Amino acid sequence: MEEHLVEIKLGPAVEVELGNRIRCYASVEYAYVVFLVFVKVPVELASYSSILCTLGLRVAGWLARSLGGAVSFISAVLSGLSIPFDSVSKVGPDFKYSPAQIPIKVHGSNTTLFHAHFDSCADEATAHRDRLLKRVAACDPISPSDLPTRCYDFGMAVGVGGEIQPQTLEKMTEICRVVFVDIQALIREFDPMDGTVKLVRLKDSGFYHLLPRIGFLKASSEEALFMDVEEVRRRCCVVVTNGKEGCSVYWKDGDFKIQPFTANQVDPTGAGDSFLGGLVGGLAAGLAVPDAALLGNLFGSLTVGQVGLPKFDPRLLQGVQDEVQRRKMQSMHCFRSMGDESKYMKPAGHDQFHTSLAASRLLAKFPVEDLQSPRKVDELPRAIPGLDY
Repeated sequence: MEEHLVEIKLGPAVEVELGNRIRCYASVEYAYVVFLVFVKVPVELASYSSILCTLGLRVAGWLARSLGGAVSFISAVLSGLSIPFDSVSKVGPDFKYSPAQIPIKVHGSNTTLFHAHFDSCADEATAHRDRLLKRVAACDPISPSDLPTRCYDFGMAVGVGGEIQPQTLEKMTEICRVVFVDIQALIREFDPMDGTVKLVRLKDSGFYHLLPRIGFLKASSEEALFMDVEEVRRRCCVVVTNGKEGCSVYWKDGDFKIQPFTANQVDPTGAGDSFLGGLVGGLAAGLAVPDAALLGNLFGSLTVGQVGLPKFDPRLLQGVQDEVQRRKMQSMHCFRSMGDESKYMKPAGHDQFHTSLAASRLLAKFPVEDLQSPRKVDELPRAIPGLDY
């Protein structure tokens, strides 16, 4: 069995103004740092990290270094949807990157760093279970005083290295109308000797009392095992992502599943962050929760198809924005506010919205001139509506 070592530096708590719409706070694991997002319609808290990947393969090996993490993945999605935002992150003096949003530099503290060991024999289904992650350096956590004083509609807390503390999350709930939290920011603990990451029950995390003040709690299917979904859904909305199976949304009065988008998984890193960015971006654009979750699935599927931070085709992004705007106009009568329970109901035309997003994604793969070729047209699935064959 071969071992792959991935070195990840996490850094800043970043601040970004999403127009008067979003602000974010979050924290990252594989490539950017700690990161929170606040939006006058979203907000985010996250982190930066640099990742050094050394993969010993049977035939060949390669070494790569890149900037990534929750702040980078979520920012890529929000920027792609033309949603302005602010982020907050922290790094040490050893952080050598120059991101668009300047992180808080903490002197006397190194940028958060993880070592990730992968089993080269692991398949897609066991990739996460066969990863051993160790935090070997930790930057200072984001404190309540690092947060902005203004109020926002949405806030996102996405941490991976202990960047978010209960008092910081509590402060977020005071300045944001709706707070989105990635569960790994709450349930990760680190061995005091070697930094090995382990997960604890949500009830034992020190954050459980804050659940009634959280709007959405996002977890992967593996992380969901560390909470009682039936109990937690009575306190806040729970979104469980399940890779190629899509995602499930649970709230106190019901639940539903959201269709996935086909994807050729190359690298699962950042898929959950991209999903969260799409979900919040959809809600910020005025979509109902089921439609926004569909947008989250779309960006998650686009992310796993590339190595590292994804590059979204401009034609794809424009097509998605056009579909989101059309969808908003179609369903704006469905609910009046985030406090309206009807926001959880699948609006009429939800399945067609899925088909339209899939079409936008596929058409972006083909230059306009290629659509003049019968061969290219034949490669497009017949499910795409409105395409003249």
